[in-house]
Amino acid sequence: MQDIGDILYNRVLLVALLACLIAQLLKLAIELIKNQKFNVGVLVTTGGMPSAHSALVTALATGVGQTIGWSSPDFALAMVFAIIVMYDAAGVRQAAGKQARILNQMIDELFHEHPEFNQDRLKELLGHTPFQVIAGSALGITISLLARYAYP
Repeated sequence: MQDIGDILYNRVLLVALLACLIAQLLKLAIELIKNQKFNVGVLVTTGGMPSAHSALVTALATGVGQTIGWSSPDFALAMVFAIIVMYDAAGVRQAAGKQARILNQMIDELFHEHPEFNQDRLKELLGHTPFQVIAGSALGITISLLARYAYP
């Protein structure tokens, strides 16, 4: 049985995590440029540009394809996993965010006369726009390809 420490030598995993980290740092930079404020909170919130989830799973799938082969069952598994994650990020979680926005608006309007109703607001930014998912995917693929050619 291999040691758990061997995880540190899993190149595909490390590149995928690096892609996720870079996407998160880009969110911080975009927030700084867009709003002229340093908001570290964007590093731990969902949503935003680019999608770190998409960067992670596409870097993972690309790394599996590069390492094991594009026709391997492992790549097929990683690719299907990536598609599900990206669909969820742009579809299901985006819809849940829209529903939260509508519910918050309804609560604001219905309970305006009753200020004693002190309920936490629902989180509205849950998912990503399709563009944010595509940008994250492109970032993940690019980082995986660059890592492969920079460190063969």
